[in-house]
Amino acid sequence: MAMTGAAFMLAACVSMAPSYEVPVLPVASSYAESAAQALSQTASIGWREYFTDPDLQALIAAALDNNRDLRIAVLRVEEARATYGIQRSAQFPNINAQAGMDRSRTPADLNITRKPLLVSQYQVALGLASWEIDFWGRISSLKEAALENYLASDEARRAVSIALIAQVANGYLGLREMDERIALANQTTVSREDSLRIFTRRVEVGSSSRLELTQVQTLLTQAQGLRAQLQMTRATQVNALTLLVGTPIDMPAMQNQSNSPEILIELTPGLPSELLINRPDIVAAEHQLKASHANIGAARAAFFPRIALTGSLGTASAELSGLFASGSLAWSFSPSISLPIFDGGRNRNNLDLAEVRRDLAVANYEKTVQSAFRDVSDALAARHWLSEQVGIAQAALRAQTERARLSQLRYDNGASTFLEILDAQRELLVAEQQLVQTRRTLLSSRVSLYAALGGGLNAASSHSASDTPKSLEPARAKNTP
Repeated sequence: MAMTGAAFMLAACVSMAPSYEVPVLPVASSYAESAAQALSQTASIGWREYFTDPDLQALIAAALDNNRDLRIAVLRVEEARATYGIQRSAQFPNINAQAGMDRSRTPADLNITRKPLLVSQYQVALGLASWEIDFWGRISSLKEAALENYLASDEARRAVSIALIAQVANGYLGLREMDERIALANQTTVSREDSLRIFTRRVEVGSSSRLELTQVQTLLTQAQGLRAQLQMTRATQVNALTLLVGTPIDMPAMQNQSNSPEILIELTPGLPSELLINRPDIVAAEHQLKASHANIGAARAAFFPRIALTGSLGTASAELSGLFASGSLAWSFSPSISLPIFDGGRNRNNLDLAEVRRDLAVANYEKTVQSAFRDVSDALAARHWLSEQVGIAQAALRAQTERARLSQLRYDNGASTFLEILDAQRELLVAEQQLVQTRRTLLSSRVSLYAALGGGLNAASSHSASDTPKSLEPARAKNTP
């Protein structure tokens, strides 16, 4: 027991991995488009709180349960969990129960008795397989690297969840945009069909020319062509949303306006430094950086001697009946040590490789932070300027509506030709469609900002994919959702 305790104490030595320091944040201290630098609460806002539309909530919940990309990400987490468990088990001795029987016959001319010799041996024991004492921290470093890779895979799963929520939300908003634009196109088509009937009658009685009739027909075909185009786009978007959700969905056309910018709450971006704890892709990159440090420790430890223990304890006898008799105790203990002398530069190159991969992990971490900063900055810029564009589009629609009304009055009073009405009606249809598109783009920018700030984690944590390594490594549970 004392020998085993000493071995465990030796196995708990300090790692030779370099000390970890968080790289300097390679971005500005604030966002260019941020009006206020209040603490961001985005990560604490669940997607059910942010996306309040019941239909959208149902789609997101179904996607979190059925999306195949997310399912693959969950399985990657389970794969990394198993890999970590395998590496973690290397810290402990491998003890096996052993039982065996040996029976042999030696010919007479090969033994001193000059008689054939029959020998039997029975043995039952507990065997200790070759167990490396982690004196230099090689095994613990490999375990630490496996743990960090496991945590990184779980953060990658969280990133997939957030991206999926944003994609489903944008797909839903795109469908509602199509519904609104199709409704406008239908209204315009009905109105122009009425105009065609009126002008057809006027031509029949001689009060209008054939030219005016063809102009009215042009307006009608414009509206009909736009409606067909929008219907095709909507069908394509339904197919794309079905793929995201992972199960057949029923998305009937919505009649009322649903893409008002007020349906999503305003978000404060906070400071860029908050992305380090809110964005799962940044957290994953940091875990990978920590894993690379641990791999350096394992590569350094490979230059030092390896100490291993092998042994067994049990009972042995020449007769089966005497296997557990007094005096049948049998044991063996075989410590070994190996020191690398010449390996053709393998250990040196392994260390160089580990250090290069550490530098790559640093660069990848910095690039991830910079990409996250750009995502937030782009979303903030889009939110700001698209809000202005919505106001401009609303003003343009009011102007085009008034222009169409005045053009109709001028034509009715004989002050202009029907060509003026034709142009005004075309521009009015474009303005109506443009306002709906701009309004939906503004909402999409808010969805992008929500995802860029690392939102949506709380509501997603109820999903089965959110298993954390708490059961394996309680001290590291604070790094997981």
